[in-house]
Amino acid sequence: MVIGVAAALWAALGWTLASSLWRRLPPSLGAARLNLLKNLLALALLAVPLALVVGAPGLSALPGTGLALLAASGVLGIAAGDSLFFAALRRLGTRRTLTVEAGGPVLTAAAAALLLGEALGPQQWAGIGLISVALVLVARQGSPAAVGAAGPPAAAGLLLAAAAMVCGSAGALLARAALQGGAISPLAATGLRLAAASLVMLPLLPGLVRRWRRPAGACARSTGSMRSLWGLVLLATLLGTVGGIALQQVALSRLPAGLAVSLLATAPVMAVLLAPLEGDRPLLSGWLAALAALAGVVLLVS
Repeated sequence: MVIGVAAALWAALGWTLASSLWRRLPPSLGAARLNLLKNLLALALLAVPLALVVGAPGLSALPGTGLALLAASGVLGIAAGDSLFFAALRRLGTRRTLTVEAGGPVLTAAAAALLLGEALGPQQWAGIGLISVALVLVARQGSPAAVGAAGPPAAAGLLLAAAAMVCGSAGALLARAALQGGAISPLAATGLRLAAASLVMLPLLPGLVRRWRRPAGACARSTGSMRSLWGLVLLATLLGTVGGIALQQVALSRLPAGLAVSLLATAPVMAVLLAPLEGDRPLLSGWLAALAALAGVVLLVS
């Protein structure tokens, strides 16, 4: 269980760092195209490791039902969920989007209890509640630089954020159902999920190529070189997609779905803890959120 908890927290940290990097890319790429770019790059980076682990135990060790569940998990959680999340971020800003996303742990835990028979005790529910409260506090933290900080949130953005939360939770549940038997390695599961997500998004590839050339050229002129842009994409992919998803699979294979997703959802709290490194000074509510999240983790794993 300790390995699963550590993997979930490291995955959350990787996604926190990657999110700050993805936001620096030209918005004209589009949320879905940006998602496809990171998935294809992640598959390329994982090609050699995947070739080494297939069959030990790899995809051949998993029955057809498990393969279908993992593929569906990639389509829902990665292709749909990440695209919707990127789109919501651009309409609502980080804090409002995360306010909606904070409902993910409770949604996943309730669904896991009903569909997978994973009963959670009062102490674990209290931990999930504390983490959800912490995420709401962090999401509501004001920031003058936040996208969409002024004005009421758009209804379309709220719907996108809610849909991203549902897709992410559904993807986690499907992955958990496929990984329960331990018949497949987390790395092989990661490769299958990314491949399924990329496959359904391939029709966006021509548009991605066209869009990348125009905004990338503009970005290169402003920063000095295309190399820095590709370095940004590579680092964000390594942190959030390759490392984050692989560690997520480890967590889902070793922990109940509600517990795993609750720990994975601490990324916004980590953003508050890392804020001083970016020259930001969180308000008191931000630090209270971090303490609430820490207490929630203690309750979940004790």
